[in-house]
Amino acid sequence: MAILFRSRKKFGPLILNFTENGFSSWSFKIGRWSWNSRTRAHRVDLPGPLSWKQDKR
Repeated sequence: MAILFRSRKKFGPLILNFTENGFSSWSFKIGRWSWNSRTRAHRVDLPGPLSWKQDKR
């Protein structure tokens, strides 16, 4: 089992994601809605442990 390095830096609604290899992706989050640059997916947080995701593929 390996230990993985992950880090997130938040600047308001902009989130920068880093891994052990450096910069990974950026995300934009407003309220319950978010968008990720790597997966190009929209996500909406629903009540409880649920969420809805729409892929752009």
